[in-house]
Amino acid sequence: MTSGNQVARGWQKLASTLVSQARPAGQKGGTSINPPLTRGSTVVFPNLEDFRHKGRERYDHEYIYGAMGTPTQHELEKAIATLEGGKDCQVVSSGLAACTVPLLAFMKAGDHLLLPDSVYSPTRRFAENTLKRFGVETTYYPPQADSQTLQALFKPTTRVLFTESPGSHTFEVQDIPMLAHLAHQNDALLMLDNTWGFGIFAPFEHGVDVSIQALTKYASGHSDVIAGAITVNTIEHWHTLRDAAIELGQLAGPDDCWLTLRGLRTMGVRLAHQSQAALQLAEWLQTRPEVETVLHPALPTCPGHELWKRDFTGAGSLFGVVLKTGYTQRSMETMIDALQFFGIGASWGGYESLILPTSGSLTRNHVAPTDGAGPSFRLQIGLENLEDLQADLEQAFQHLSLKL
Repeated sequence: MTSGNQVARGWQKLASTLVSQARPAGQKGGTSINPPLTRGSTVVFPNLEDFRHKGRERYDHEYIYGAMGTPTQHELEKAIATLEGGKDCQVVSSGLAACTVPLLAFMKAGDHLLLPDSVYSPTRRFAENTLKRFGVETTYYPPQADSQTLQALFKPTTRVLFTESPGSHTFEVQDIPMLAHLAHQNDALLMLDNTWGFGIFAPFEHGVDVSIQALTKYASGHSDVIAGAITVNTIEHWHTLRDAAIELGQLAGPDDCWLTLRGLRTMGVRLAHQSQAALQLAEWLQTRPEVETVLHPALPTCPGHELWKRDFTGAGSLFGVVLKTGYTQRSMETMIDALQFFGIGASWGGYESLILPTSGSLTRNHVAPTDGAGPSFRLQIGLENLEDLQADLEQAFQHLSLKL
């Protein structure tokens, strides 16, 4: 059985990196631990030559105009690029924008996109509506397809293979090195929504070309920020991405960037605790008579567990639960309404525990977690007392009833 120390170890190591990054280097005299917050739109220059020179340095995180990013945003971009192990990073207005901007940046009319069938529903809607309207064709692939099955789906026009691992509703782990090999031999880019794996999965060491983060989740950590990040590993890709972000007017507000920088400093220790608590709760849920299966990548019973062991240095705080056949969707929703410590909310990665159905009319999940099983939900484990969370679930299970 996987230990709590094992799932937390990546976060514990990350904590030292994040704190040390907060210490300014090479400066004389005293300075603030936290970078200053810079708000601004217009930036003035002493002369036209300086103005023209700065305008040519849009790839260098220069403070040129507020709509191209403030110094606060640029500090956040440097931190995210370091944590992801990439060349450079563009911070954008939301996690969804972090998914859509690179698709717009690297695709054009007539191109073909491969998306996992379990992909984040707003990304799916973007492909089905906006990309389709712009002439991009999308094919959905089974998230656990083998290389032969996937190869058959590539077309001469395939430009992007997109993945989300683990799936945020279904929690299967994909073989990223295998996907990278397939993408590159077909002259396509591999894009990864790496939000669950932030800090515990090194995307560029496994062949990813574009790594996507919803900074709303783990990075900010306090459920009061909407922001996203896109990191790339080559100058060529950075120029393409940066140009697209400027053309689309994509950035994040300086206050959100500052709050995220502050959240990064404690992310390692927060997630070390939350990931360990999540695993303990997942192991307890496996013993419950109401539960068919628990979808937590660190559990040997979860699809893709061996890939998680191979590629990740820890685990996140979000996982899924599938109830046994016979429990109704309505009964599960009554159980959810009976919870006291778990809020009902669509996000995750903050300090508070949340629950959300992953089956039924409240979700657009297109892949059933376990065929023939009962209704399902996902849990985000926060910083509350673990015994309180367990007792809360135990009393809520009493509201479940079987079909007659």
